[in-house]
Amino acid sequence: MKGRIHSIETCGTVDGPGLRYVIFTQGCLLRCKFCHNPDTWKMGEGKEMSVQELVNDIKDYIPFFQATGGGVTVSGGEPLLQAEFLVELFAELKKLGVHTTIDSSAGCFSRSPRFMKNLDNLLELTDLILLDLKHIDPVEHKELTGMSNEHIIDMANYLDSKNIPVWIRHVLVPGGSDNDEYLQRLSDFIATLNNVEKIEVLPYHKLGVYKWENLGLAYPLEGVEPPTDDRVKNAEDILNRVKVIS
Repeated sequence: MKGRIHSIETCGTVDGPGLRYVIFTQGCLLRCKFCHNPDTWKMGEGKEMSVQELVNDIKDYIPFFQATGGGVTVSGGEPLLQAEFLVELFAELKKLGVHTTIDSSAGCFSRSPRFMKNLDNLLELTDLILLDLKHIDPVEHKELTGMSNEHIIDMANYLDSKNIPVWIRHVLVPGGSDNDEYLQRLSDFIATLNNVEKIEVLPYHKLGVYKWENLGLAYPLEGVEPPTDDRVKNAEDILNRVKVIS
């Protein structure tokens, strides 16, 4: 089986514990206004790579994983759009003792039998989920990402029911998700989950604006500046007021 791969980062340090080999998959259903990788959106693009091609390359980095507690993270785009491919990849990585992580926005989560079967097979081979919760309010979530969040919240609850370790990630966007009322509501929701190991606030940045321009797309957050350090600290304090598991 082959997957559609956008790019690879061999020494990632911000996508899970330790030093990470990060695979960015192609394809995403969300259209986040702040997306810094809009070139991952379209399905069917990217480079076709087989499981064996990836594993052969990953093997060279295993000593670094072992020394730092790292492993392999699959990000995107949206990795779960290629869940069957990831099952095969992670099965091979587990034979090598590699820590596996998925960075997902859950935008394609569905209770359909086929999706759930593939997801359950994948979760058996997954050590950690980095779950991106963009906004707690369904209307505001749609405004920010082009899609409501009911199914995303559903996936968060499902991961909790399966006791899958999760790191919650929240992009802080001034005028969007940087609102104390919404942050409190998000914090209240996180407090209902028993599988959260860590909560990360990711400040909005403009590093991907040039990609929008290169694709001929109008950047929807023109004029919006990154949040101040004080606002980032405020969000961290609100979201981390609940005790996460150790």
